[in-house]
Amino acid sequence: MKKRLWWIFGPALCAGLIVLGLVVVPVHFSTVKSHSLATAAVSLKKNVLVGERLKDEAVQRDYVPFMGSSELSRLDAFHPSVLAQKYHRPYQTLLLGGPGTQSLVQYADNQSLLQQLRGRKVVFIISPQWFTPQGQQPDAFAYYYSPLQTTRWLLGKRGGLADRYAARRLLQMGNTKGGVHQALMNVAAGQPVQGLLRTRLQISLQILQNEEGLFGRHTSAKNQAKIMQSAAKLPFKDNQHQLATLARNMGAQATNGNQFGIRNHFFDKRLGGDKLSDLKGAQAKFDYRRSPEYSDFQLLLTAFAKNHVQVQFVIPPVNQKWATYTGLRSGMMTQTVAKIKTQLHQQGFMHVLDLSRDGNQPYFMEDTIHLGWRGWLKVDQTVKPFLEQRQAPPQYRLNDQYFTKTWQQKLIH
Repeated sequence: MKKRLWWIFGPALCAGLIVLGLVVVPVHFSTVKSHSLATAAVSLKKNVLVGERLKDEAVQRDYVPFMGSSELSRLDAFHPSVLAQKYHRPYQTLLLGGPGTQSLVQYADNQSLLQQLRGRKVVFIISPQWFTPQGQQPDAFAYYYSPLQTTRWLLGKRGGLADRYAARRLLQMGNTKGGVHQALMNVAAGQPVQGLLRTRLQISLQILQNEEGLFGRHTSAKNQAKIMQSAAKLPFKDNQHQLATLARNMGAQATNGNQFGIRNHFFDKRLGGDKLSDLKGAQAKFDYRRSPEYSDFQLLLTAFAKNHVQVQFVIPPVNQKWATYTGLRSGMMTQTVAKIKTQLHQQGFMHVLDLSRDGNQPYFMEDTIHLGWRGWLKVDQTVKPFLEQRQAPPQYRLNDQYFTKTWQQKLIH
């Protein structure tokens, strides 16, 4: 009878033990191949952002993180990834972001990467549109939520105002459960993560790391193909005059079907027909001057400073013709940008490319809020020397006032 039971249940038991071993015991996975890493770095896939292995390996091979949101997906011929690949720059781009990836997502999903970036460089595109009265949208955060990165963060040395603020914000997003939720409650209350709870998180982290190693490598090659197609349109040599002429010509051809200087395909699909009339004056009450996003942004600044990361910030404009049509107030936008720059400059973040006044330039924007042909080219004129030349070590001066509601609600004139 025992033999019969063994032949019935034994194989299943052995298989279960093998699977359990694969997910619980530390597993060494082979290095990601160069071609696969290049594809993953520009794929903008969620598994790359919420994971850690592909990002960490990319940085170790001198890829430069370009962090932002949906503008990173506009892979026209003058996009940083295209220019870097076409002209064999000494850096390649690691694109991290997507629709809805605001400061809190970037902070929570890049915990392992932020440690790898110590003393390195980053390009960060900070959009004024993030700074709504609500700040980070919970549904977008839920989509990009990374149990792996959150668990890693909780197992670090936690303490201080920044950590308590981060824990409270993560709890407000409403995606945590089990041991992670309890640990966040501890950190938010200024209590340590220790004992059995810490052991549970350590086991969970190992399982999540093994799962990523087994299943997290797969990415799409679609963006890599787009980059190659776009690169083929560029002149053979990296010549600024030729690139500027080509950017103007390509922009003119792509936006000749509407009065806003918006790419024709985008306009026809998103704004054509009756949609346009419904949007006239629709943004007149938009206000980005008061938002919890300013304190979420401070989490990233704190992490950058503590790891001595050199950051080139880019503040993109909005399409001025579109802003006028929708009633978006220029004075409000000016004050929003001034507040962002104040928070940066007063803490020693001096590499800030402010493009907020360039939204009226032809072919600068691809659509209503995203950089286009001449816009990306102007970004490159600052980003290229920042990345290729040695920069003076930053002198950061963090100030906890930027975590307060007083700062979130403060107006800068």
